[in-house]
Amino acid sequence: MDEAISPGRISTPYFLLCGLVAALTATLVAYSLTYAFAWDEGFHLLTAQLIMRGKTPYLDWCFPQTLLNAYWNALWMRVFGDTWRTAHVVAALMSSGSVMLTVDYVYVRFPVKSWRLAASIACAFLVGLNILVVDYGTIGQAYGFCLFMIVAAFRLTVASAERKSLWLAALAGLFAGAGPAGSLLTTWVCPVLAIYLFLRNGAGNRWWKVAIFAAAAVIPFLPMIWLFILNPDVTRFNVIDYHLLYRMVQWEGAIGHDVNVMIAWIDSGDALMLGLLSIVGLVFVRFQSDWDKRQRSEFYLCGWLALALGAQISSAHPTFTRYFLLTVPFLGILAMAGLYSLTARLYSADRRLLPVLAVALLSTLDLVKTIRDGSDNFHWTDLERLAAKVNEVTPSNGVIFADEQVFFITRRPPPEGMELADSHKLEMAPALAASRHILTGTVLEKQVKAGRFDTIQSCGSDDRVKDWGYDKIYHKQAEIEDCTVFWDK
Repeated sequence: MDEAISPGRISTPYFLLCGLVAALTATLVAYSLTYAFAWDEGFHLLTAQLIMRGKTPYLDWCFPQTLLNAYWNALWMRVFGDTWRTAHVVAALMSSGSVMLTVDYVYVRFPVKSWRLAASIACAFLVGLNILVVDYGTIGQAYGFCLFMIVAAFRLTVASAERKSLWLAALAGLFAGAGPAGSLLTTWVCPVLAIYLFLRNGAGNRWWKVAIFAAAAVIPFLPMIWLFILNPDVTRFNVIDYHLLYRMVQWEGAIGHDVNVMIAWIDSGDALMLGLLSIVGLVFVRFQSDWDKRQRSEFYLCGWLALALGAQISSAHPTFTRYFLLTVPFLGILAMAGLYSLTARLYSADRRLLPVLAVALLSTLDLVKTIRDGSDNFHWTDLERLAAKVNEVTPSNGVIFADEQVFFITRRPPPEGMELADSHKLEMAPALAASRHILTGTVLEKQVKAGRFDTIQSCGSDDRVKDWGYDKIYHKQAEIEDCTVFWDK
C-alpha cells in the first residue's frame, strides 16, 4: 500500500518474514478449529444461517448489532457450508491478514532502517500471538473482520495522505466504514482517520479527499439505511435503543464488572508487555528529533486510534476484556518504537537479536500457558454432542427451547422470538415485544409450563431449571458436560 512494488519487499528477509506470518496464520487456523469458542458467537452464527434462509435481520428477528459481519459469514457459509468451522477459519484468516498488514507497515515504514526486519519480527509475535487476538479473532463474531478492516483503513489513509489519488481516499473510507458496519465498537476509527487525512494531507486537495473518504464510509451502511427506510422504529431499536436502554437489564454488578475489566491487564503478561512498550514508544517518538514530522505523525495516529478505541470500549456497559483486542495492532506498532528505544538506551541499538528473542519467547510462553489453563473449557465439539442428543430425542417437527448454538448446529428454525436468548430477560408491553420480535421471560415461562416445547436444553447454572420446574414437566433428562437435555413431557 506504500509503494506498488517496494524493493525492500523483493528480498530474502521479507520472504522469511512472510513465512513467519504464514506460520502464525497456521497457528490461528489450527486454534480456530480446536479451542476457539465463545458463548456469544452462537447468536452471530445463527443470524448468518437465518440470512441464508432468506430472512432479514431487524425485520424478522431481533439482532442488536450492525449487519456487515453477519452477511459476510452468510456469504462464506453459502460457499463452504453453514458450520462453525467455516466462520472460524474465515475469521482466523482475517485476523492473520491484519497481522500481515501491521507487520508489513513496520517493515516498510519504521524510520530506523536497520531495525525494520527485527521490529517487524517482534511485532509479528507481539500482535499475532496476543492472547485476545488468538482467542477471539478466530471466532464467528466480528473481531477478526473488524481487525482487518480498521488496519487496512489505517494503511490506506496513511498512503492517501502522501498521494494525489482520490481512489486511495475512497478505499480508506470504505474500509473505515466497514469496521463499524461490522461492529459499533470501531465507530471512532472513521473520524480519527478523517481528521488525520485532513491535517496531514501532503498532496492533492484535502477537502476533496475527506469528502470522498466520508462518502465511501457510508457505503457499508447502505443495507442498514435501507432497512431503516422500510421500518425506522425496529431498526433504531436494534442499533440504538437496545444498547442504551436494555443491555444492562438483569445484569447485577455491571459497574463492578467493568472496573475489573479495566484492571484485568495487571494479570496478563502479554498485555503488560504490549502496554508498557507502547507507552515507552509514544514517549520516545514525542522527543525523537531524528524522525521527521511525517514519520512521527503516523505513530501519533496509532496512539490516537488506540486511545479512541479504548475510550469507546471502556464506555460500553457492560464491557469485556476481549473488546480491547481491536487496539492491539496499533499498540503493536507503537511498541516497536518502545522496543527500539529501550534497546538503544539500555543495551545497544546494533544488537537486535536478544530483544526480538525476548519478545518472541514471552509472547509464545504466555499464549501456551493461557491455552493450557483453558484446555478444559467448553468447546464446539461438546456442543455438537449436545445438539446430537437434542436431535435424537426430538421429533423432526418438534419444538425445542435451546441456546442459539444448538439451533445453529441442528439447523432447526428457532421459534419466533427465540433467536436471541438474551432478549428473554427483557420485559415490555406485549404489542411492543411483538413488533420487536421479543419473547419476554414472562411469556416464555408460561409457554414452558404449558408444555409447548418437546425438548429443553439448558447449560450452566440456569435458575429456570428449578424455578420453572423442568424436572416436573419432563420425565427424562440427560447430562452432557455442564448441560442438561429434558424431554418426554
